[in-house]
Amino acid sequence: MFTGIVEEVGKVKSIREKSGGLSLFIEATHVLDDLKMGDSIAVNGACLTCTKLEHKGFWADVSKETLDKTNLKYASVGEYLNLERALKLSDRLSGHIVLGHVDCTANLLSIKNTGEFYILRVQLPKDINNYVILKGSVCVDGMSLTVSNLTENYFEVAVIPHTFENTTLKFRKPAYKLNIEADYFGKFIEKYLKNLKEVK
Repeated sequence: MFTGIVEEVGKVKSIREKSGGLSLFIEATHVLDDLKMGDSIAVNGACLTCTKLEHKGFWADVSKETLDKTNLKYASVGEYLNLERALKLSDRLSGHIVLGHVDCTANLLSIKNTGEFYILRVQLPKDINNYVILKGSVCVDGMSLTVSNLTENYFEVAVIPHTFENTTLKFRKPAYKLNIEADYFGKFIEKYLKNLKEVK
């Protein structure tokens, strides 16, 4: 479980093909402080497992299912990725509850610098249409963001300069595919109401 508060931007240094998936070596510093082999770590919002630690980074395996659902299938050596270690029960919940189970990818349509904020316009896939609400939380490439505008085809989020400069957003251009995880509370409520209706 995570909060969507990016701790560090890591860099892909090596990619190895594995049966049905990939193994990534990601260069990092801060997240290595108490990271152990077997720990969960969010990479662009996708929950991966640290399989090996090295002096300047860590290895993580990416399964076929994760590749199919996320933008990690497009990862290349030299690419920057958002990193966050798993939440501790004693930590502050600064963002929102993020499971690291990416729902889908969505195209970044535009980035507008208003002077005080950056406005990101992101495609709204039909898969998550029911779970994205105005003023609600959405996880975009591992970042907990608040929906500031919503239409049938896209949603917008306002990003402060600190977040923009300290995440991968400063490297992103329109058409980049972002990992999206909708707020899981909406999914539970939808399933509960559906089951309730079927019982009646």
